[in-house]
Amino acid sequence: MVACGEWSPYTKAVREVLMVSKPVEPPWNDSSKNLVRDLSSSLLNQGAYRPVVMIRAGSTPLYHGTSRAVYRSGSKNAPGGAFALAIREQASVARALLMERRTDLWHFFFAPNPRSSVVALSLARTRRMPTVHTVCSVPRPARTARALRRLVFADLTVVLSQRTFDHLAESGVSESRLIRIPPAVTLLPSPEEATRRSAAAAFRLDSSAPVVVFPGDLEFGDAATRMIEALPHITTPGVQLVMACRKKTPRASDVERRLRARTQELSVAQRVSWVGETAAIHSLLGAADVVALPATTTYAKMDYPLVLLEAMSLERAVVVGAHTAAEELAALGGAVRTETSAQAIADTISRLLDDDDRRARQGQRARAIAAEEFSLTTMAERYVAAYNALY
Repeated sequence: MVACGEWSPYTKAVREVLMVSKPVEPPWNDSSKNLVRDLSSSLLNQGAYRPVVMIRAGSTPLYHGTSRAVYRSGSKNAPGGAFALAIREQASVARALLMERRTDLWHFFFAPNPRSSVVALSLARTRRMPTVHTVCSVPRPARTARALRRLVFADLTVVLSQRTFDHLAESGVSESRLIRIPPAVTLLPSPEEATRRSAAAAFRLDSSAPVVVFPGDLEFGDAATRMIEALPHITTPGVQLVMACRKKTPRASDVERRLRARTQELSVAQRVSWVGETAAIHSLLGAADVVALPATTTYAKMDYPLVLLEAMSLERAVVVGAHTAAEELAALGGAVRTETSAQAIADTISRLLDDDDRRARQGQRARAIAAEEFSLTTMAERYVAAYNALY
């Protein structure tokens, strides 16, 4: 095993993997770069492959000698790009791939899109480089199966869910080029009751009343609207809804204003807290009785949203929308599935809030599933096997 900081470029037994992604550095508010961070740290412990991650110039490397400054200092994500990179930053990545000293493998992390797929394939062929692509979230719906197939460019494509695997296979992508490797989560400590009360107080919540946390997008998947409209139908007395929503695009502020107005129309404004994006998300999840993300699609999110895996590890009861990749968490026993009408969401949440024993058992199962199915070690071992398959 190679200890961090002791690797030498002359160590021939260790192959180098360039992780092609957004800058891997704080804030840790993006599932795809968190996936790169967690996989890279786990690969260092495995020892067979040495990860090199992309960062901004002047940023502090995650690990000694395992980062490469590709992005300009102070550069930003593209406005309106759903945490995407600006064209200039995409060009910086392409230039780095074309000019970099040769590594053994390129591993891409992004949602498939025509421009990036074409550029990545062209550069890989020019450099004769083996490639892996992890599909971090489902692509936009393609007009045809052929259009979707053209997005698949790598020697090996990693998908996170069975739903995406089946979708690509049904579109004609050879299953020999596909492999499913679920994401992983660091197991967080289950919060003590005193810790939960303290967290509730920090967010100005009533610790004696039920708390439902919605940790999703304002725009994508329509879940934010459905949660607001479900609230009047939740039968549990005094329930509080916390909207912990990231603003991914400029139009998100307009969406929030409309949703706030909707709470007034439904006479539930006093029961809704708007915390936006918070660095204390783990504390907020721990203070929840139920964590609900009943989206109609996982577009613009990881197939299994990281925040739900974190909630599971915190022993929270998690609710997910039917007919999405996240529904597979319910099939494993780690979440509760709901249809996505306002009434169905309200009924599902009410049943959990009104039955303390059921909710506690669900939280215990969720934590066990997080530990068994989504461990960092298991994920890293699967990626090592995938890399080995290319040699």
